[in-house]
Amino acid sequence: MQKKTLVASLALAVFALAAPAFAGPPFLCHPFDIGAAASLPWKSHDWLGLNPDYDVHAVVADTEALLTPATPTLVRMETLRRAVLYASRDRAVAEQLLAAVMTRLQAAKRAGASDATAWFDAGYVVEALREVEDMGHHMSDLADRGRLMAGITRAVDGQPLLETSAAMRPDDSATAFALALIARAPDSNAHLIKARAGAKHDRLLASNLARLQLQ
Repeated sequence: MQKKTLVASLALAVFALAAPAFAGPPFLCHPFDIGAAASLPWKSHDWLGLNPDYDVHAVVADTEALLTPATPTLVRMETLRRAVLYASRDRAVAEQLLAAVMTRLQAAKRAGASDATAWFDAGYVVEALREVEDMGHHMSDLADRGRLMAGITRAVDGQPLLETSAAMRPDDSATAFALALIARAPDSNAHLIKARAGAKHDRLLASNLARLQLQ
């Protein structure tokens, strides 16, 4: 356990150099507080608390069923975080998950629909898969998964997708919270200010900011 904690700490230090707005791979390492909302099964509050009895081949269908248009952003974040961690155990499943969110995004583009959730989900999955690949270089627990995910996001950049989602929903402080985790200063500061303002009226958002010492 001590060795695992030390390795994780070293990995977080490496990511701190790459992302000054937040120390650690922000879309994976820290479970988000979603209260009593439904999400994918999870063994514990540990960041890698995968349920060993869960069939990873069901993750795409289960995720799509959970992420309705009305699903709050924080619940989307935790559900997609779990989905990526499950999917990272099987390259084919990860490719299916990525294809599902990108197909939905392309459909929204063709229809000219202002579907902010399609942009958000695609951006989150891309960034989280990239984090798995990057962490595979620094954490022995994820080395195999990092190799499995090598090149899976190709030239896709998740942050612009999240920024587009934020522009479509300028009042969504939780999307600002997500961007504050991955953006570089000074953009990260602006997003964080917006998230903090929204947290005054959002208990779960306030809880997540506090847990990450960003309040």
